[in-house]
Amino acid sequence: MKPWRIGLCLLAGLSLFGQQRNRQQRHWTEAEAEQWYAREAWPVGANFIPSTASNELEMWQADTFDPTTIDRELGLAEGLGMNTMRVFLHYLAWHKDAGGFKRRINTYLKIADQHHIKTLFVLFDSCWDPFPEIGPQRPPQPGIHNSRWVQSPGAQALMNPKEYDNLLAYVQDIIDDFGNDKRVLAWDLWNEPDNLNDDSYGTTEPANKAALVEALLPKVFTFARGGLPQQPLTTGLWRGDWSSPDKLTEMEKIQLDNSDVVSFHSYAKPDEFEQRVVWLEALHRPILCTEYMARPNGSTFQSILPIAKKHNIGAYNWGLVAGKTQTYLPWDSWKSPYIDRQPAVWFHEIFRQDGTPYSPEEVAFLKSILERPKAVKNAHK
Repeated sequence: MKPWRIGLCLLAGLSLFGQQRNRQQRHWTEAEAEQWYAREAWPVGANFIPSTASNELEMWQADTFDPTTIDRELGLAEGLGMNTMRVFLHYLAWHKDAGGFKRRINTYLKIADQHHIKTLFVLFDSCWDPFPEIGPQRPPQPGIHNSRWVQSPGAQALMNPKEYDNLLAYVQDIIDDFGNDKRVLAWDLWNEPDNLNDDSYGTTEPANKAALVEALLPKVFTFARGGLPQQPLTTGLWRGDWSSPDKLTEMEKIQLDNSDVVSFHSYAKPDEFEQRVVWLEALHRPILCTEYMARPNGSTFQSILPIAKKHNIGAYNWGLVAGKTQTYLPWDSWKSPYIDRQPAVWFHEIFRQDGTPYSPEEVAFLKSILERPKAVKNAHK
């Protein structure tokens, strides 16, 4: 869709859409959130991008969209017993070609559904390169973790208030089309919204980035709710002390005040992971850990998933198949690239590109803990 048409559509529908938002603009009650979660099987999966893509744009642009690899790799996830994936979208892919982008999302969802996998979509992201560009993506930087991942919408759009109508139109359009799609589990509206990327791109970030996102994030929730989604909305906490309301940052208060279900990230050892879960249980809402599993940190499947199962929280590890993101390499590769060596232990990822597991023991554990109850035949008789 052309930018001028987006603007006209937004203006034409503003009155009706405003009425719709006023009628439905509230976040779910605790009871509604618990009822939703009770209907879902224990959600366990991965943050997924096909191994042939280095970032969200390479995953979703027409020239590099790769349904064959998506199908093969989601088959590996299904084989483990995983039933959900967390998948990042990108504003620029929509802005360039909204219709084609949504058709590709539908194609992805058809493939995922064939593998009995529901998807948690991420709309915006504050992590890594602040200057995304549409078109062919640069090749990965050798030996560096997530060297080509790009932010959405990116610094230029974030610093330009004239772009905000388009950003909110993107949110509205995606939720309008997929907000009642049973193949979608939930919506993560903004990944790590106040991440300033100090160890990678920090010197190139807008000086007032956190303040800009703080002002925009509530509007993103409002426009998402205007699409009347049947799925819950969330945005994940990722650092700090959540033990009491007075210790929350302004961003964290905005996140929790607007989220239907609680989500968080933790790459920490089991004791810290469980402590964070206990803190969040005080909110009396379903909990999803949307990022975990960094083996050298002590965050492993064997140490974390039993805790998640005990507390009945969803869990998404980072990474499925090692590929162009290079996230099997550790974060410290930004300071010392792994050009002439391999890490002693993979950081993320479960499989190599040929489908063989990094750790057969790990895969055996996953299949065991994720084994689903068999359907009872003729239960109605």
